[in-house]
Amino acid sequence: MYKLLKREGRAKRGELHTVHGVIQTPVFMNVGTAAAIKGAVSTEDLEQIKTQVELSNTYHLHVRPGDEVVRKMGGLHRFMSWDRPILTDSGGFQVFSLASLRKIKEEGVYFHSHVDGRKIFMGPEESMRIQSNLASTIAMAFDECPSSRADRKYVQDSADRTARWLERCRKELERLNGLEDTINKKQLLFGINQGAVFDDIRINHAKRIAEMELDGYAIGGLAVGESHEEMYHILEETVPYLPADKPTYLMGVGTPANILEGVERGVDFFDCVYPTRNGRHGHLYTNHGKINLFNAKYELDGRPIEEGCGCPACRRYSRAYIRHLLKAKEMLGMRLCVLHNLYFYNTMMEEIRDALDAGEFAAYKERKLSGFSSLA
Repeated sequence: MYKLLKREGRAKRGELHTVHGVIQTPVFMNVGTAAAIKGAVSTEDLEQIKTQVELSNTYHLHVRPGDEVVRKMGGLHRFMSWDRPILTDSGGFQVFSLASLRKIKEEGVYFHSHVDGRKIFMGPEESMRIQSNLASTIAMAFDECPSSRADRKYVQDSADRTARWLERCRKELERLNGLEDTINKKQLLFGINQGAVFDDIRINHAKRIAEMELDGYAIGGLAVGESHEEMYHILEETVPYLPADKPTYLMGVGTPANILEGVERGVDFFDCVYPTRNGRHGHLYTNHGKINLFNAKYELDGRPIEEGCGCPACRRYSRAYIRHLLKAKEMLGMRLCVLHNLYFYNTMMEEIRDALDAGEFAAYKERKLSGFSSLA
C-alpha cells in the first residue's frame, strides 16, 4: 500500500508498505543486476550505506544461475541474504539493449542468450513466472522499450502491444500469487508507460494503464538517446495522467541533477547504474561536482573524497590512497569508490525526503544544483 504523506507542487513524499518493509520515497534503488552490486559490495555494505531497495535483473538471473535455482534456494532474498525490498525488472529493457539478438512477436520475444547463444523465449507470462520464482518484492510488467528515435507508427504499435502485454502480466501474476507453493504471495506489480518522445502516445498509454489499478506505475523508454530537455518534457506531460496515489518510477535515470528534476515532476522511484559504473572508473560524485581520481592532481591529496561524508571510504581513506589503488588495479579501489557513490546517492535521497517534509524542496533543489556546478 502506498501512502502519500505530503506534496510540494508536483513533488511527492510518500511511503510504500511492502511484505519486506516500508520504502520511504523518493528513493534511489541500488542496481545489483545479477543479485550483486558490481564492485565487490556485500549485503552488509548495502545496509551500512543506507540502501532501501536493491534492484536485480530478471533476464540476467534467468540466464544465470537460472530462476529455478533461485527458487530452490528460497527466493532472491534468502539467496543473497537481503531482507529489505527487492525490485526485479522484467527483461523488457533487454528487448531494447539486445536488439541484435532478438525478434519481437505478439506472443513475446525470442532471444539468443548473450552468454552462450542458446535460444530463449520470454513473454508476459514467462516474465511473471520467472519473477515469481525470484520472489522479489516488486515485479515489473514485461514491456517493449522502443528507441527514442523510432518512427511514430512503430512507437504506437509498440505501446499498444505493451498495454496488451500488461493485461496478460496482471492476470498471470494474480494466478501465481494464488498458488500454494509461491514463495511471495504478496508480490506487487508495476506497469510501464511507453511512447518514446510522442506526447499524445505517452498520455493515451498512461490513461489506458492507469485504469488497470496496479500497485505502481513506471515511465520507461527514457534516457535511451533523447536529450534531458526532452525527458523532462515527457515527464511534465505524462506524470499527471498516472495515479498520484500510487508510486511513480522513472526507469534507468540518472544523474543527481536528473533525479532532482524528476522529483520536482512527481517521480518517487529511481534507479541507474551511473554511481556504480562511474565509481569503478574512479569518477566520484560530491556536493561540489564530479571528480576523476585518475587526475594527477590527486596523487598527493590527503583529503577524503569529500569532507564531511560518512561513507566507509571517506571515513578512513585519502584521495591519494584510493587513486593509487585504482592505478594499481586493486579491487579495493573500485569497491571504495562504488561505496562512496552509492552512499552519496542514498544520502541525497534522504536529504530530498527531509526537504519535502519541511516544505523546502524547491530551495534545496536550487542549492544542490548550484553546488554541483563548482569544482572539488
